Amino acid sequence: MTGRKHGHIGLGLAAIGRPAYITAGRDNDLGDSAERTPAHLRNRAHQLLDAAWDAGVRYFDAARSYGYAEEFLGSWLAGYPGRRPDLVIGSKWGYEYVGNWTMDADVHERKEHSPAMFERQWPQTVQALGTPPDLYLIHSVTPDSPALSDTRLLEQLRQLSHAGVRVGISTSGPAQGEVIDRARSLPGSPFQVVQATWNVLEQSAAPALARAHEAGWFVVVKEALANGRLTDGGPVESVNDLACWDGQTTDAFALGAALAQPWADVVLSGAVTPAQLSANLAARTPTDDRELAPLAVDPNRYWSERAVQAWQ
Repeated sequence: MTGRKHGHIGLGLAAIGRPAYITAGRDNDLGDSAERTPAHLRNRAHQLLDAAWDAGVRYFDAARSYGYAEEFLGSWLAGYPGRRPDLVIGSKWGYEYVGNWTMDADVHERKEHSPAMFERQWPQTVQALGTPPDLYLIHSVTPDSPALSDTRLLEQLRQLSHAGVRVGISTSGPAQGEVIDRARSLPGSPFQVVQATWNVLEQSAAPALARAHEAGWFVVVKEALANGRLTDGGPVESVNDLACWDGQTTDAFALGAALAQPWADVVLSGAVTPAQLSANLAARTPTDDRELAPLAVDPNRYWSERAVQAWQ
């Protein structure tokens, strides 16, 4: 396989918008948790967004539940109003941040996929960003979510789509493929975008993502680094070894594997420092993609292990 990238790297703000998240190694990345004030993380987010812009990144991803991520992005945009036409901005609704800016909150985010939640969070998103997002997704749709059968909500989403916002879903859990296919096959489906977890350990959504892409959906890959597990020194030695053999850092190898998928339009970097972003942007397609399939683990195992990762 050649070194050509199929998709493009975007910047996801999940890990920079709030003091605690499930990404490994945050003490090394962000320092003492006591110093992670909103003002401190806003400054760091702005530095990261500056570095991303300078490096040519033009896709930014946020969500209502990512702490102050939308506000950080909105205040950065306010300082550079001429940049907005060159950017694609995605955000998500359906979760809200309830961690009260503490590291040890019992609950950090709350899920609700109701029409009332959409009606409340859409204007909050627009206000925080200072602009409507280009893409607006239901956050983490799983088979038990009522979102795909709620006729009132689906009509609201159709109206938003008719207003020019591309509506979609994000997915999580071992049944991602089922959810994607179900959303795509709804009569009069308002959806045109999916953001799904795919990485070299969790490859199960690939067939459904390929079908969505073939149907004209915009496909965004999240968690390509498995919440920090696929980095140099991480716990997955088989991936570390293969990355080394391929002449890449583990994070670049993992992102390159996602970029190589023909259905991937954007692959998100979750970097929280300019140095991490620079390392991520060095990603290239793995030399031999035949080595990727054996790295996959059982989806139920993957998501069970993810569920017990500590907020740090």
